[in-house]
Amino acid sequence: MSYLERVRTQNPLVHNITNIVVAPFTANGLLALGASPFMAYAHEEVADVAKMSGAVVLNIGTLDEKVVEAIRLAGRSANSNNVPVVLDPVGAGATAYRTETIQMLVRELRLTVLRGNVAEVANVIGERWSIKGVDAGQGDGDRIGIAERAAQKLGCVVVITGREDVITDGQTTFLTSNGHALLTQVTGAGCLLSSVIGAFAAIAKPGDDLLSSVVEALVFYGVAAEIAAERTADLGPGSFQIELLNQLAQVTPDVLAHRSQVRQIDGGTQ
Repeated sequence: MSYLERVRTQNPLVHNITNIVVAPFTANGLLALGASPFMAYAHEEVADVAKMSGAVVLNIGTLDEKVVEAIRLAGRSANSNNVPVVLDPVGAGATAYRTETIQMLVRELRLTVLRGNVAEVANVIGERWSIKGVDAGQGDGDRIGIAERAAQKLGCVVVITGREDVITDGQTTFLTSNGHALLTQVTGAGCLLSSVIGAFAAIAKPGDDLLSSVVEALVFYGVAAEIAAERTADLGPGSFQIELLNQLAQVTPDVLAHRSQVRQIDGGTQ
């Protein structure tokens, strides 16, 4: 059974502490996929919600002191209860506050997956990369090397998204080419992807290959975007966004296998 089939059969609970810009889109996307979103932020309950969840997805898109503390409480609870933690370091490096926050989080929490663009991931591990806002990170450079070094340093799977996605655990590295440029015109498309990754990580059983589940999540999301773009050609990003939700519900394992564009590479080489 594919990871996609498991998600739709098991309906994993995904606890999202995400930003105010994307919360409804994220919840609707998870529901379309077949997961069960839980959007809890209150300090009084986040630890309990994290404990009973299949995965916890932490997103620093709209920060303040209350959000940061909620993230810390949920992350610690997830770690204590062996719940996968996905961290989306939105805009890391764009401001001192974001940089300080993300550095604190990676010191305190044990991550399962880190998902961001190359500029964000580079900042997390203290490497330099040009960044302009939260959508930076499309330039040339050693994206594979940064991803592999981040995975080795943090002890987790690292995903760097872009025109070609890099997924690595520091030893084994995959590149995926599924997706569509319209994803860059929908606010929260990357944030939703992080939550989709959380849903796939949630159903990876002991002994399963976590890296494989994350690769399948990336391919699935990219294929859904491709089909959504095909069905809304010439209609623009608004229609694309709606159709993306439709395709998250409709893409089958057979379609996924037929359209998958993924390849494994030797470490540090393309």
